[in-house]
Amino acid sequence: MATFFGSPPIVSPPIESQLPLTAATEKVQRGGRGTSADSTDWIASGLTRRFGLGAGLAWAGFLTFGVVSEQIKTRFEVNQQEANTRDVEKEEEVVLPNGIRYYELRVGGGAIPRKGDLVVIDIKGNVVGDGVFVDTFGKDKKPLALVVGSRPYSKGMCEGVEMVLRTMKNGGKRRIIVPPALAFGDEGADFGSGFRIPPSATLEYIVEVEKVSIAPS
Repeated sequence: MATFFGSPPIVSPPIESQLPLTAATEKVQRGGRGTSADSTDWIASGLTRRFGLGAGLAWAGFLTFGVVSEQIKTRFEVNQQEANTRDVEKEEEVVLPNGIRYYELRVGGGAIPRKGDLVVIDIKGNVVGDGVFVDTFGKDKKPLALVVGSRPYSKGMCEGVEMVLRTMKNGGKRRIIVPPALAFGDEGADFGSGFRIPPSATLEYIVEVEKVSIAPS
């Protein structure tokens, strides 16, 4: 059963020894989100604890390069990505064969995350008809950073969310309804914040992709 300590940044490793990868890799355009340097140091140190010094150094170098490369992006590239990102006027339900339903709120114009990529997202999750168990949206909150395909999931994440995340583009935003089998199943989950996800609960998420960084080779 998962344990959630709503502390600083959140990241995608185990829920028990889970490393909180929640700092964004770039300065997010919101107050209280921290700087790129702060985020890079935090993510790299977390990866070092989980995967060893080599992995931490690899990501540190990669993220540092990523921050610099973001700064020298051409105006054309930035404009092109922004032009391809658009809000959806009317929500349409998409039903997947596995029972997941999602609604496009904003179509992203950037990259699609692949296994091993570092993805920074804002996420809000609640039991349908009940309380909220994770929420990174807001001025003084930090987004969730995760490595696609890593296990166990980051705090608040579940298999159903990752499945949908893999088809989203950078800048995109979706509302996702996850059936119990692809959420926390018959056991539910306890996130330690005074709210417990009951067994066989259907979950509703809002997920917004803020950043997709290709993993270092």
